[in-house]
Amino acid sequence: MAKIQEISDKAAVGLSLLCVIHCLFFPILLILMPPLSGLFAINDALFHRWLLFAVVPISVIALIMGYFHHRSGRVFLIASFGLTLLILTALIGHDLLGNYGEVAMTVFGSCIIAFAHIRNYQLQRKNKLPTPHTSE
Repeated sequence: MAKIQEISDKAAVGLSLLCVIHCLFFPILLILMPPLSGLFAINDALFHRWLLFAVVPISVIALIMGYFHHRSGRVFLIASFGLTLLILTALIGHDLLGNYGEVAMTVFGSCIIAFAHIRNYQLQRKNKLPTPHTSE
């Protein structure tokens, strides 16, 4: 069970990092290499929704499992705030905040989620029960 939580935490951090990379570096790459823009033409709103379909379930599984292990409500609340921010930004952020505001809030939400998962992983490792040693 702890292995699933560990893998989920790492996957959620990786997906959050992917989101940050996409938001910050993808536009720069397209500016520096305009011929590639046609190849990489991806609807940003669609990309963010795809990421949400991956991030939310993985995050929720890891956080619930982590909570039952270490009982830290703080980690769960921090991650819930980050997930809520990410979901709202993906759904209505562009209309409400504009391009730059949407990017800023997406990066902020992703960083919050990554922080919560790193903390979840650390608490799980810290509170890991020692394995019994068998003597022969």
